[in-house]
Amino acid sequence: MTRSFESIKQREQSLMMQTYGRYPLAVSRAEGCSLFDLDGNEYLDLLSGIAVCSLGHSRPELAEVMAEQARKMVHVSNLFYQNEQLDLAEKLLDTCAADRVFLCNSGAEANEGAIKLARRYMRKVRHTEAFEVVTLEKSFHGRTLSTLTATGQEGPIKDGFDPLPPGFITVPFADMGALKSAISDKTAAVMIEMVQGEGGVRPLPEEYVEELKKLRDERGFLIIVDEVQTGLCRTGQFWAHQHYDLVPDIFTSAKALANGLPMGAVLATEEIAKGFAPGSHATTFGGGAVLSAVAAKVVDIMNEDRLADRAAELELWFKDQAAALAERHPEKVTGARGKGLLLGIELTFDGKDVWKALLDRRIVCNLTQGTILRLVPPLTIGKEQLARFFIELEDILTKA
Repeated sequence: MTRSFESIKQREQSLMMQTYGRYPLAVSRAEGCSLFDLDGNEYLDLLSGIAVCSLGHSRPELAEVMAEQARKMVHVSNLFYQNEQLDLAEKLLDTCAADRVFLCNSGAEANEGAIKLARRYMRKVRHTEAFEVVTLEKSFHGRTLSTLTATGQEGPIKDGFDPLPPGFITVPFADMGALKSAISDKTAAVMIEMVQGEGGVRPLPEEYVEELKKLRDERGFLIIVDEVQTGLCRTGQFWAHQHYDLVPDIFTSAKALANGLPMGAVLATEEIAKGFAPGSHATTFGGGAVLSAVAAKVVDIMNEDRLADRAAELELWFKDQAAALAERHPEKVTGARGKGLLLGIELTFDGKDVWKALLDRRIVCNLTQGTILRLVPPLTIGKEQLARFFIELEDILTKA
């Protein structure tokens, strides 16, 4: 580590609340699929800000939209009608079966809004007492008190924040018997990720989702899909729930929506959107003109460049490479899982040393659940760049 890195590390430790286990890397700039440290060294970015910069870093078209809109109007509040919001809403709704949009600032806020909408719809439209939300083990839905409670993980993430809000039940992942046992007249919604990211890159089985749809029809609860990480072409469809022929009552988006600017959205059917009324929910900054203009451009680029199809194609190639790697190292690698470019390489042992060795070779990825190397690169990444990951990983495994 250089003296400049040690200096910035010391500044961070003296100035910032210590909430992050930061990587031993200080980034000075980013471009395309590359990060550059303080000394100008280039790193291959297979993390993209945790599935945020899906169009790559410092995208010129987005910078132009940002600057042009900033000169025109940045913020006037949601007390006023704004074409920028409506343009974005139209583009988002054209990608799915939802009918209404609420714009906000983050994934956690979007999921919080989805929970509020589900509860209020049950109370004010259906006139029932249903309020409980059922989630799955190892899910991750955010860090507000409600979304933290909804998150199906224990440990440091929840330590010291009790008492947590009531009204949430967590059941085992993809266990339909457990889900059926948890459903009652108090159930307002079942909240799922089609592919768990933080939970170890685990796609929901298709048969589980089919049973979930039937159960919704029988019992009348709502289905909320958390698409904060999986949405916007990440999994090989524009939205991950489209792999399953599922129409959610509510689903959420954030992360890649404005390619690095803080942006989130709650989308719902016409019927469920009746749960909100003027004054029932709001945000100061959500859907600001600059954010909406950039997000609308993001959606345009994703459609024009067919990035969902590209993610699906690269998934097949990646899984072939991972399967071959597992054949050569069966005692160390189980294989790959995930959808599109939300992918995980499953190791048979604690992967911290492997993750660090990759970083030392200037390849940035993520380690989740201790044994899963999680890759969420820009959707614009080239096959040759992903090939470099496999070359370096195999060398590390061979020498381990």
